[in-house]
Amino acid sequence: MATERILSPQQRTPEEEQANYALRPDRIDEYVGQRELIERLVIAVQAARARQDPMEHVLLHGPPGLGKTTLAHVIAREMGSRITVTSGPALARGTDLVAALQRLQKGDVLFIDEIHRLPVAVEEFVYPAMEDFRIDVTVDTGLNARTVQIRCKPFTLIGATTRAGLLSSPLRSRFGQVFHLQYYTVAELATILRRSSELLSMAAVPDAALARIAERSRGTPRIANRLLRRVRDFAHVKAGGSLSLGVVDDALRLEGVDALGLDDLDRSYLRTIGNVYSCGPVGLETVAATMNEDASTLEDVVEPFLLQIGFLARTRRGRALTKAACDHLGIAFRPQVESSDGSLF
Repeated sequence: MATERILSPQQRTPEEEQANYALRPDRIDEYVGQRELIERLVIAVQAARARQDPMEHVLLHGPPGLGKTTLAHVIAREMGSRITVTSGPALARGTDLVAALQRLQKGDVLFIDEIHRLPVAVEEFVYPAMEDFRIDVTVDTGLNARTVQIRCKPFTLIGATTRAGLLSSPLRSRFGQVFHLQYYTVAELATILRRSSELLSMAAVPDAALARIAERSRGTPRIANRLLRRVRDFAHVKAGGSLSLGVVDDALRLEGVDALGLDDLDRSYLRTIGNVYSCGPVGLETVAATMNEDASTLEDVVEPFLLQIGFLARTRRGRALTKAACDHLGIAFRPQVESSDGSLF
């Protein structure tokens, strides 16, 4: 069963993608957060521009919604280059990649989102293109097979992935710059929301209201901007456009978002483990079957944030709630102790 969540860090609709694009920073000095990453990036960009060379190939990895696509566009803008955007699943055949590379001019940026999903056959075309700016195309088959080399202009490949561990070692080693994006602090998210509220032509929004939204955004700018738009709509309909702290609380309560940034699916997951399985440990597939949810949805969408805030423990026997989770939900904490023979009592 597919679950639509306001707190999902994934992009949900083309309309939301367009709305997020309008809120993206264009320059490095407009980018908020990721201070160490930005400092390293500024040095790399300035050095490449001084040499009038394309920037080294860049790999951006980290959880969804933190700004990998935004950074790719910022790099291209700072380098004064055009950017061509595609994704790993879209490059199904080697010829798809050849067509994309042939359109690039010197110094252009090729951005591949979800690069960990590149087919193996396409990766074989990527290696010589990244290293020697050439494409090896095999013509004919069998005894008549021969390789034709096609030159391409020097370019910068920027790859983005949420699962860096799934990249093959040969592909990962060909990136000269590797940046890991971290979750944002509440103060950083509040700064992002201030800029977004101005771009959305919202009336003066109190700092406390923006901080309240930031606190419930799971450290993710995409979620913060989504909540801001929902709060704006609520204020327009229910409060005459006035956005106060009380209006923010009412709007987020209507969306089912609590003070810690948990929604109905998070709480249902925690209560299933706490009430049905006595706080665990219990297997993920068992929890998914009980909730009538897909196990991969729970693992990829629900569990990361619960692990981050210390509400969930992954043990070798399954998932278990921590005391903090039980206290938040008002569930009696029932820790199970493992005996020397591996049994629980």
